[in-house]
Amino acid sequence: MADPSKFVSLGDEEFLREARKIVDAANAEGTALRILGSLGIYAHSLHVPEGLSFFHRVGRVREGAPLFTDLDLMGYASQARSISTVVEDLGFRPDRMINGFFGDRRLVYYEGGDRFHLDIFLDKLEFSHDILFGKKPGNGRLELDFPTISLTDLVLEKLQIHRIGRKDLVDLLVLFLGHEVKPGANGDHEVVDADHVTQLLADDWGFWYESIQNLAKARQLLANFVAEGRISADLSGRIVKRIEALESALQTVPKGRHWEKRAKVGTAKPWYREVEEIVR
Repeated sequence: MADPSKFVSLGDEEFLREARKIVDAANAEGTALRILGSLGIYAHSLHVPEGLSFFHRVGRVREGAPLFTDLDLMGYASQARSISTVVEDLGFRPDRMINGFFGDRRLVYYEGGDRFHLDIFLDKLEFSHDILFGKKPGNGRLELDFPTISLTDLVLEKLQIHRIGRKDLVDLLVLFLGHEVKPGANGDHEVVDADHVTQLLADDWGFWYESIQNLAKARQLLANFVAEGRISADLSGRIVKRIEALESALQTVPKGRHWEKRAKVGTAKPWYREVEEIVR
């Protein structure tokens, strides 16, 4: 993950254009790349001015700091060679050591002007918990949206973080401010698909428990922002309603055998993977 002391030296809109340039160039070659993380949430919130206003007002890492620290993309491992060709043709420099060691699951590149670096994850996010996107181009979760991963996967990306920090909680608040939570997306790219989230976690107690904890932390941070006058009660109520809709779905979904077995152990043993940062 990015070093939060380093920020992208581009304006928000320019940074999104640079990301789109990479994704569009890959798409023109029949190669799937999608935007992850905070920039993905930003891209999905362009139609929600109150969300972007809140984003800038409270900041992610800290108030007054730029929003973004790096560019994260998701692709398929089977297209790794094509991905490398696309980004290198655009002037990005590969980190040959990291790519040599981890190239089957992660690629790192540096922008020509050193304005940001590029992390490309392949097939899955593998941090505190796993989020799978599939391995077959044309038949995976990357095809659900463009130029970002789906909103539902953006939510899962944040919920899987064990030691979740302020910036990821702010990301969740902005996402829920601008998007409804429904039992199914039904092709609507601006809806969080609660059914997919609950079905995925109904047999994974660790990820389920992490999600419940992180949604509660998001509500607490939101309450702090309300008390500080950073967000109105009306907008806060919209966010809380959507968080509670997902919490309710997670609580009521029928649980699987593996979930029940692991639930008996609970927090007596680690339910998450310790994440080691790749040193750049």
